Amino acid sequence: MNCFVFILLTFVLSFHNHFARSSSKTYIVHVKGPQDRILAELDDLESWYHSFLPPTIMSSEEQPRIIYSYRHVISGFSARLTEQELREVEKKDGFIYARPEMMLHPQTTHTPQVLGLQQQTGLWKESNFGKGVIVGVLDTGIMPDHPSFSDAGMPPPPPRWRGRCEFQATTCNNKLIGARYFVRAVNARKGADAIIDEDGHGTHTASTAAGAFVDNAEVLGNAKGTAAGIAPHAHLAIYKVCLGEECPEGSVLAALDAAVEDGVDVISISLGLGRSHPFFYDTIAIGTFAAMQKGIFVSCSAGNSGPFPGSLVNGAPWILSVGASNIDRSIVATAKLGNGQEFDGESLFQPSNYTPTLLPLAYAGNNGKPEAAFCARGSLNYIDFSGKVVLCERGGGTGRTSKGEEVKRVGGAAMIIMNDESNGYSLSADVHVLPATHVSYDAGLKIIAYINSTETPTATILFKGTVIGNSLSPAVSSFSSRGPNLPSPGILKPDIIGPGVNILAAWPFPLNNHTDSKSTFNILSGTSMSCPHLSGVAALLKSSHPDWSPAAIKSAIMTSADIINSEQKLIVDETLQPADIFATGSGHVNPSRANDPGLVYDITPDDYIPYLCGLGYGDTEVGIIAHKTIMCSGISSIPEGELNYPSFSVVLGSPQTFTRTVTNVGAANSSYVVQVTAPEGVNVKVQPDILNFSEANQKEAYSVSFSRIESGNETAEYAQGFLQWVSVKHTVRSPILVIFV
Repeated sequence: MNCFVFILLTFVLSFHNHFARSSSKTYIVHVKGPQDRILAELDDLESWYHSFLPPTIMSSEEQPRIIYSYRHVISGFSARLTEQELREVEKKDGFIYARPEMMLHPQTTHTPQVLGLQQQTGLWKESNFGKGVIVGVLDTGIMPDHPSFSDAGMPPPPPRWRGRCEFQATTCNNKLIGARYFVRAVNARKGADAIIDEDGHGTHTASTAAGAFVDNAEVLGNAKGTAAGIAPHAHLAIYKVCLGEECPEGSVLAALDAAVEDGVDVISISLGLGRSHPFFYDTIAIGTFAAMQKGIFVSCSAGNSGPFPGSLVNGAPWILSVGASNIDRSIVATAKLGNGQEFDGESLFQPSNYTPTLLPLAYAGNNGKPEAAFCARGSLNYIDFSGKVVLCERGGGTGRTSKGEEVKRVGGAAMIIMNDESNGYSLSADVHVLPATHVSYDAGLKIIAYINSTETPTATILFKGTVIGNSLSPAVSSFSSRGPNLPSPGILKPDIIGPGVNILAAWPFPLNNHTDSKSTFNILSGTSMSCPHLSGVAALLKSSHPDWSPAAIKSAIMTSADIINSEQKLIVDETLQPADIFATGSGHVNPSRANDPGLVYDITPDDYIPYLCGLGYGDTEVGIIAHKTIMCSGISSIPEGELNYPSFSVVLGSPQTFTRTVTNVGAANSSYVVQVTAPEGVNVKVQPDILNFSEANQKEAYSVSFSRIESGNETAEYAQGFLQWVSVKHTVRSPILVIFV
């Protein structure tokens, strides 16, 4: 063979190998667990997983094909494979199922007081501020030297802790007891700094759940006070699974696997897929089932795709699915028009040197270019906005602060952002690059009408700073994803709502704006923020009631929730009308009442198997979730409504009857009487109507029958109500959703 042919063949082979690698994908591969005899013949479980790879890729690879080997959350591994290689894997004895990896994304002070938590009394004192509980946070990492993660006054982690710190040994402490890294991006940090939070999201969520007390917290001079997580004496274990907006499924599974092995008590996941999937196809549903089997409580964000029906994610019944509400604090910036009208909005950037002089006001969409109305990048060229207040519409694929950058680029002096109709009255306080305010859709329409009514419209912005006392709080935010729970309509989701709008928490670096702030806190909004609030509440309840199961903690949170706001009226949504059950679930979390719920609806891990079989899943699909061999033909499957869940979601055609069992966790001798507010057009019958208890932990069952009656509202698609058991001391409320078919 001459030299030229050899070089040519080498090039062709090199190109072929490069193409094969570049065309490979990451797959999540489910396989049967090895028999004990086989495992004894192999070095370890990882060798068993390697045996599924074709011999041609077992050697001579620049990088290992198996990325993660899982021990607890699934029987299987994640690996880079071409389609041809995957076909070879599928032929192996013990192969179950494989699919391409999907990408998850983040769902992006004053709140302890909003939730009624006080240092000297109540749940904080009774739970010892979450002492001894370990909260695992899967997110973008952490900034370990932030004061929110100080261990002053913290005891060492409990003996059951088996995790490790992948920072330098001195970086972790008795607050931040663990930090691990599961990011495989080429441009990611390496070594001991790999877990550093370069995004901010993870630092924010971790400190919300279990940050220490930090005095004099503020953001750009606003929201001043003492910052604290919901469980300020709980320990934190951090699992970095995201780089920026990308959180690979394989990394999430690996982190869940590690968290189960490390010994955490609560897992907080402010991440989600873009849409819901059947539970056997949903990484978080599968991984968290294994966590629940080990007694670990899991809280997840419900998603930021509201207010649209069916937009909710993380809806498995063993997960607490958390929607978002506002709080009673606003960072007010008022749009004042030349005709004297004023419209309160919000902005985190409140320049002290801004003179509220009336300036020319212009609507960016008046030039007829659709993208200009949204103040999209480059859309305001060839129009004179110099020295003007510019009205921009929300949306259009351009972020709120990016709109301000475009207005500033063309010489605008200030900006007003108006909501679109779907976002209604839901507002956010942002760090803008110029004087700005974010106002409601209704206010925006009135501002446009004013602009069109005069040849010389003018406006200015009045910055009023932090204002406490929004009487309509808590209100459901427009972005909070809504039910129905598409993978399982018979399970009402979200379960709960909690603070998720304009939440102040730790931030890893100074805010990047022209004020050159040195603040180490930031204000963010999203179900990513509401989720760690509930993770913190769960940590407090776990500390106060260490013998409660994850389902019992979840039940206590749901059945004690508030359904009224500060005005003692029904909680509203972004339209300022009463929010429906698809937005609120059970209602707004009330931690103090959750600590003493009276009764709980408990569920064992095995109780979910008949439910999963009842969803119509096959043996293989249920086995993937349960992490063991399942034969649904040998199991008495149940309809969704028969799961002992703390809420009712009934798909009603013909009459249906469901059974519930409650456990007495209150006084030994107690009696409860049922009260029902029936959904319109539905007859609800409960038997028996009185439950008598003579000892703690006693269980009693009751049945609920649903049938349709004439109401004059036969065209309705759904109706809602609630059922509650009332004693001298407790009210145990379960929401009822009826979907008519």
